[in-house]
Amino acid sequence: MSADHPPGLDLDRLRGHLDRERPGLLGGGPLTARLIEGGRSNLTYAVTDGADRWVVRRPPLGHVLATAHDMRREHRVISALHPTAVPVPRPVLLCEDESVIGAPFYVMEFVQGTPYRTAEQLLPLGPERTRAAVLGLVDSLVDLHAVAPEAVGLTDFGRPEGFLDRQLRRWGKQLAASRGRELAGIDELHAALGRTLPASPAPAVVHGDYRLDNVLIDSSAGTDRIAAILDWEMSTLGDPLTDLGLLVMYSVRLEVPDSPVSTTAGAPGHPDPAELIERYAARSGRDVSAVSWYTAFAWFKLAVILEGIHYRYTLGQTVGAGFDRIGELVPLFIEHGLTTLQEG
Repeated sequence: MSADHPPGLDLDRLRGHLDRERPGLLGGGPLTARLIEGGRSNLTYAVTDGADRWVVRRPPLGHVLATAHDMRREHRVISALHPTAVPVPRPVLLCEDESVIGAPFYVMEFVQGTPYRTAEQLLPLGPERTRAAVLGLVDSLVDLHAVAPEAVGLTDFGRPEGFLDRQLRRWGKQLAASRGRELAGIDELHAALGRTLPASPAPAVVHGDYRLDNVLIDSSAGTDRIAAILDWEMSTLGDPLTDLGLLVMYSVRLEVPDSPVSTTAGAPGHPDPAELIERYAARSGRDVSAVSWYTAFAWFKLAVILEGIHYRYTLGQTVGAGFDRIGELVPLFIEHGLTTLQEG
């Protein structure tokens, strides 16, 4: 396939489907596309007819278990949130008929903006704009958690009862599945989280992977506003403070030179965790006194994810730059988790 016809997206069939289902959407120019990101996660393509642009999302190639469920969930949550204050791309169409491009997919508008993945990428913004962008991230999270699920038709989008307990068990199972070495302190951290499980507040729509590189920041009008929150594949109804804990964890500076884990916390002007927590509390009115538990849980979850990547690397199943150094980060994440829980 050429660059204009990336693997996993048959543009002729896509065009036929869009012309049938959304007549007048496409102009007369030929469709071209490029893959925005690849990997094990869902695939994202930017598609254009030469005048307008859209985004197509589909499951990974050769992913036998990729059901329509993922696409339907993502499309459903952005459709529900689009009329609210939460910045999401406008949904165009969901197609669960696998005969069109070989997998279920959905189409949404293309949103202009930059995902900032590293502290280096933030440098050109300077300290003040970096600070404003990260505080804007907190404000958008407050807006998301303020949406009443029943008001947008998402009452059955998840099972909030016992949410934290299930999450902890799920990540414990993930850990058991990727154990290839002794990891000091990880069982202790898992057990301590289980013993100190907080009582969850009222359920909200939870993003599940909320951080700076999952949003697009648009600077075209002179301000750095969050134009869209992306990657809703982990979203559900659950405990909103899990999103806050993850955001706080990503705002802790990791003193690791050339860390293979993306973090923007080292950028000049990046607000520290305490300020993010304070802003979330003030704007949401929520009790955040148990935030250290949620942050420790985020450290645990990331330690398990990284250990899984390291385990696959040791089996020769993962190749590429940086994978050889993932393993040495895991003890650091465990240590942060334990200290966060102990010190509160």
